[in-house]
Amino acid sequence: MDALQYAKDIVGFDTTSDLSNLALTDYIEDRLRKMDFHTERLEYSDENGVRKASVVGKKGEGSGGMAYFGHIDVVPAINWFTKKHGPFEPSVDGDKLYGRGTCDMKGSVATMMAAAERFKVNELKRPIYIACTADEEVGYGGAIQVKEQSKLYREMVEAQSNTIIGEPTLLEVVYAHKGGVSFKAIARGESAHSSTKLGMNANWIMIPFLSKMKALYEETQNNSEWQDFEFDPPTLCGNIGIEDNPKAMNVKKPVSICRVGFRLMPKTQTDLLVERVEKAAKECNVELTIDRGHEAFRVDPNSSFIKEVLDITEKPKALAVGYGSEASVYTDLKRRLLIGPGNVEQAHTFDEWISTDQLQLGTEQYVEFVQNWCQ
Repeated sequence: MDALQYAKDIVGFDTTSDLSNLALTDYIEDRLRKMDFHTERLEYSDENGVRKASVVGKKGEGSGGMAYFGHIDVVPAINWFTKKHGPFEPSVDGDKLYGRGTCDMKGSVATMMAAAERFKVNELKRPIYIACTADEEVGYGGAIQVKEQSKLYREMVEAQSNTIIGEPTLLEVVYAHKGGVSFKAIARGESAHSSTKLGMNANWIMIPFLSKMKALYEETQNNSEWQDFEFDPPTLCGNIGIEDNPKAMNVKKPVSICRVGFRLMPKTQTDLLVERVEKAAKECNVELTIDRGHEAFRVDPNSSFIKEVLDITEKPKALAVGYGSEASVYTDLKRRLLIGPGNVEQAHTFDEWISTDQLQLGTEQYVEFVQNWCQ
């Protein structure tokens, strides 16, 4: 099958991260086996008891070769832009394939599968590895399990396979991306009718903490000590979310919750950032939970591997990007980078799409990698 048909098939499975992805994993594992891949399946139950699975496949004998990593979960599809077709009913309109995950990153998985299908086992001197993982959008659960438990992953590490993480880069070569750290602050009050002297609205307790977070955000936006001009934007891109319940305005809110996130860069003083938020929470008497997430990813843009890929792709230079990926997990694989079809600006949107041209170009690019590294 070509990449467009693979993409249609894969997008047709609703693998929003809070749902099971077992049906799509079954489909991919079956297709890989039909292409003469030896497969390894890894399963787990997430924190809500939902069963998830990742699959790793190897085509060909020996070691080294090419390793491709892609995730098959997607973000929720809220307020989908049309009633003509749902987000999990892939539809082609002109030169665009619409559907949740077409860009991030089922389209990429489709192009790699289409590329791998072109090669017979006896044509390969070194193997092709393909890994499709669960839960990238919500904490990298599948990738972590692959790293810790997969025998095929250990093979890749031992031989230092040439590794591609197929995130949407418009087929540009990416040598670095940001990581992330997030904080959950909780202020507790006492519920009461707002007309009385009773109770305490938790939001009044939270406001001083919010003020300190705003000051920290502005500092990271404007102080060069927090910035890294390899990236655009060069800042930590602080973001915040606030919630309380119940919504009724005649109730003093018993709980106020604030979530704050920063996108870490390789030079970020993460411990200092965490220390600042912890100090603010203590001073404002709010409970704080910290999720250190994953570190930023960076390899030397002047390394022999980056130069080799730039030569193969005929690109003038490698780039740094602002989003994150499973490249932060696969730290044992030194020869790794991001390159994949699709534009990240279309990812997670209410009308997510990928161009059919990118699917074709992505397939040809991955074919080139296989020819260079596996034949």
